[in-house]
Amino acid sequence: MLVSDFHYDLPEDLIAQQPPAVRGTSRMLRLDRQTGQFEDRVFGDLPSLLRAGDLVVMNDSRVIPARLFATRGGLTTQHNSPAPSGHVEVLLTERLAWADGHNDWSALVRPAKKVQVGETLLFHAEGSSEPVLRATVLSAGEFGERTLRFAPVEDFYAVLDAIGHLPLPPYIRRAKDEPNTVEDRERYQTVYAGERGSAAAPTAGLHFTPEILAQLAKRGVETARITLHVGLGTFQPVRAERTEEIRLHAEHYSISAETAAAINRARAEGRRIVAVGTTTTRTLEHVVREMERAGGTEIAAHGGSTSLFLSPELNEEFKIVGGLLTNFHLPESTLVMLVSAFAGRERVLAAYRHAVEQRYRFFSYGDCMLIL
Repeated sequence: MLVSDFHYDLPEDLIAQQPPAVRGTSRMLRLDRQTGQFEDRVFGDLPSLLRAGDLVVMNDSRVIPARLFATRGGLTTQHNSPAPSGHVEVLLTERLAWADGHNDWSALVRPAKKVQVGETLLFHAEGSSEPVLRATVLSAGEFGERTLRFAPVEDFYAVLDAIGHLPLPPYIRRAKDEPNTVEDRERYQTVYAGERGSAAAPTAGLHFTPEILAQLAKRGVETARITLHVGLGTFQPVRAERTEEIRLHAEHYSISAETAAAINRARAEGRRIVAVGTTTTRTLEHVVREMERAGGTEIAAHGGSTSLFLSPELNEEFKIVGGLLTNFHLPESTLVMLVSAFAGRERVLAAYRHAVEQRYRFFSYGDCMLIL
């Protein structure tokens, strides 16, 4: 199939620039994956649309302030904010190693041509003459990818919290001197976020509130959490013309013993498993495929990585996910392809056209879609 087969027209003013005033009050389009029928609902309806015994699985990865600004080792201006010419923007996308004094990360840098292998990047707190972080460029990739090795510091994440910015997607515009607001720090994070590591939020989870989680429990809906750290695959655009040419970057995940047991029970009892977001969906589908390849019948607690790509032309049945809560995704993106694999391309694109006509809000801070 062509990547252009997943195009839809989206007016720019429907791209949400701010979260809803109150978390959990987004609109929600309910799509029947069997009939293609859809209806306009609100996220607060979610508990009533699920049934007792459903297992809702969500990604609890916590977004880190992964967007940094550096000076090259030979430059003298110090300021960790976007602006002066000659400064380098760094987006940390994946932690590679954290042992023996090494703190290695994959990153995207801009402008990439200026940042060469072997040079040093300096990261300053505002107003400080001494850098609080130093990184050496170990390797370079084709599209701005760099491997960075940071010099040891006492608490790396504390430094990131002090000087970093949340990596809001480029379609969410903030003034250059204020990449994030205080509200972004709270709202671009799920209420159940746990282990740090993501360079982007698992956005379908942004709608949940403690109250809605309590309502799910009261209805008899079970919940469980996996962790997948969202990385480079989220930020790299699709550069292929045909879907069979697409290769995703691997992203790391972990499944606890508690979650593995909950999934195994639900499968054994024939209960529906509902994934919150495409990251959760990819993780669950990858894990069950790997389990079957190994001849197993139950999922075990473990960690690993997945580069699983799901698209309609693969004609693969979803092996574990029976329902999907997801936001509205960019045209021609691998996420639209995944949703189309789950519910059918024509049905999904028809639902998207309806969402545009009804002026739903799109992308990370936007409204959502429940497919059952």
